[in-house]
Amino acid sequence: MTQLLDWYDQHKRDLPWRRGEVDPWHVLLTETLLQQTTVATVLPHHPRFLERFPTAAAMAAAGEEEVLRMWAGLGYYARARRLHAAAQVIAARGFPADIDGLRALPGVGAYTAAAVGAIGFGLPAVPVDGNVERVMARVARIEIPLPRGKAAIRAAAARIGQQEAAHARPGDVAQALFDLGATVCTPVSPRCPACPWRDGCAGRDIAQRLPVRAPKKPRARWFGVHFLLEDAAGRVLLRRRPREGVLGGMMELPGTSWRPAEWTPEEALALAPAKAVWRPIGTLWHGFTHAELEITLMRAAVARISAPGELVPAARLGQAGLPSVMLKCVRLAGLAEGPAP
Repeated sequence: MTQLLDWYDQHKRDLPWRRGEVDPWHVLLTETLLQQTTVATVLPHHPRFLERFPTAAAMAAAGEEEVLRMWAGLGYYARARRLHAAAQVIAARGFPADIDGLRALPGVGAYTAAAVGAIGFGLPAVPVDGNVERVMARVARIEIPLPRGKAAIRAAAARIGQQEAAHARPGDVAQALFDLGATVCTPVSPRCPACPWRDGCAGRDIAQRLPVRAPKKPRARWFGVHFLLEDAAGRVLLRRRPREGVLGGMMELPGTSWRPAEWTPEEALALAPAKAVWRPIGTLWHGFTHAELEITLMRAAVARISAPGELVPAARLGQAGLPSVMLKCVRLAGLAEGPAP
């Protein structure tokens, strides 16, 4: 453990959320932003969130709609709703300072509770994310395929956390493991000669094939049709998706549901938000974790829009908090900055 901490002291990444005083709320906010998202994606969003929501009370006082709008582009929008709910609990009852209390917060699982506990409160816990999972599988030579092997990996991480040096610097141990996995013990071509644990790594000779993963199931394929309807004032109709389900509560162009079967033109047009001369302007694809979505985009113009929803000037669609898949749609129509899909 001493070797790992010495290495971290010399090589730790300079990340904005590691600067200044440690604040448990900032740790929770950062860890939620980073869930299932790369550091590079989070970097431009982090300062905006920290400025707007410097405390849990600030987020609790904001509407969920504002939080979702700011979350646009980060994906997995249920995280935003859960973070908002957690902020309300913290603002009302105070910030829990133990692992069980952290686990009781909305949306906080074992990993996030351990990360906030270790980094925010100095508790002896080892958070196991994808990077730490890979490091532990290699160091302990755990060849049980994932996800079955996760229990053995968590047990190996817990043994690391029981060491005296880990108890003295739990937050640094957690972040050292993150950095080791991100920069040295990488998924492809791990830099074993640069690893502070190279001499004691039981899986060094087979590192590139650890952790072993069970074959992935092919992603489902969905189909949908969305409608871009403009009025004479150059405004576009948006609606809010149902709260539950994929992209729950986010704004979108009106459209069909997403289903495994392709939509016929007759089926789709029966669900259009208005009777108009609709013309197809293209097809785009968007990948979710569990499915690939193919969208056909239809466009029409009318003098006045009477369908329910929100009318947004076309020039402001890029700032309307649309999720990435809807931004692809409006970019395909040439109505927002950025490359077309």
